[in-house]
Amino acid sequence: MSDVQQRIDDLVKNNKIVLFMKGTAQFPQCGFSGRAVQILKACGVTELKTVNVLEDGEVRQGIKDYANWPTIPQLYVNGEFVGGSDILMEMYEAGELQPLLAA
Repeated sequence: MSDVQQRIDDLVKNNKIVLFMKGTAQFPQCGFSGRAVQILKACGVTELKTVNVLEDGEVRQGIKDYANWPTIPQLYVNGEFVGGSDILMEMYEAGELQPLLAA
């Protein structure tokens, strides 16, 4: 496992909820990242670890390889990849996201 993959793995496994996004929760720098943050807030998430992929090109590419998922944002809950903003929206609307985040 490369250094960047190890850093990503540590972040995912040592934080309950991690969102790899463009920008920050306070200042998202793309609409999809902003939507993901809004969905998590609507679910009552207060402890959220965000990683701004725009600050580190290695992490920006590394997270795509880590999950074998081509887009950002990416949400991880309890060490497991959940999905991007479209999947979060579908899960939220179906009522599937809230219990996952509360568990």
